[in-house]
Amino acid sequence: MLKKKITEALEPLATLFFPPHCAHCKKRLESGVDFCVDCEALIERIKAPRCESCSQPYDCATGEFTCPNCRGEAFYFECAVAVVRSRSVIRDLIHRIKYGKEIWLARVLAQIAAEGLEDPRLVDEEFDAIVPVPLHPKRLREREYNQAEVIAENLSRIAGIPVLGALERRRYTTTQTALDRRNRRQNLRNAFSVVKNADVTNKSLLLVDDVLTTGSTLDACAAVLLERGASSVRALTVARG
Repeated sequence: MLKKKITEALEPLATLFFPPHCAHCKKRLESGVDFCVDCEALIERIKAPRCESCSQPYDCATGEFTCPNCRGEAFYFECAVAVVRSRSVIRDLIHRIKYGKEIWLARVLAQIAAEGLEDPRLVDEEFDAIVPVPLHPKRLREREYNQAEVIAENLSRIAGIPVLGALERRRYTTTQTALDRRNRRQNLRNAFSVVKNADVTNKSLLLVDDVLTTGSTLDACAAVLLERGASSVRALTVARG
């Protein structure tokens, strides 16, 4: 409580010396929002109609549906919710946090991810913990931090759901960028495991990552969590590739 009061008291002073700027174009802002009007207009939020499984939007569909890519597939996660498209402004922010070491963007991206908690597929769920998708130790050393983890920590502060570092990436995999879903699944075989002594038994878990492309990474993570006794796993990402 004292820390909160101190933060609130210092906020006007911080704004005076460090005035807010648009997270994308750096244009100075008069209010505490993260984006200027022009950049905000470029952010494409995913709305229905979209696939119930993977959140891929389809303009020609109506009502609840499963897209052709997910139809007939058996996923370990209940659903994967993505808030915005990974284009333009959002793609830039994700690239900067992953490769430009702009870790402060985790707060901005977590604010966007938090919108997904109001999605009908998640809104009624009472999650026991947020589980970030892990990086392999080699990649973690290169990047110095896991962007999914820092986004999850900021989301935890917003939503009041604790973060549980339940997963580890035990096998280094080649980049997934050029692979289709089938080859991504093969590439991720036995790549993840549950951390020793991490208690996930009978827990409702929310997997968090920055971008959802085919869902293969989220599915591989969900599989090992369920195998160790989790009651359910749903996924939330900032963006949809």
